Amino acid sequence: MGYDWLPEALAALLGVEPYEVAQVLAARRRLPLAATSGGVRFIAVMGRTHAGRPLVVAVRKVGEFDQQIIGAREMTPAELKRFEAWEMSA
Repeated sequence: MGYDWLPEALAALLGVEPYEVAQVLAARRRLPLAATSGGVRFIAVMGRTHAGRPLVVAVRKVGEFDQQIIGAREMTPAELKRFEAWEMSA
């Protein structure tokens, strides 16, 4: 499965580096959740960078085996709490 950046998403990154996004998407332990925003269906992938930073990366399917990165940000406190509970149970 390949990942490509939506150019606008890459340009809009604030405080998150592209390599951190790649680390989350390649992480062995990540939590994918179906989501919708503005009528767009996507997967919100929750995970940690190699340094342990908790991020949410939004991707959408664009082909049979390809996905497009449409956004990335730090987890909110509520998301982090949910993710940490999942980490403890998985």
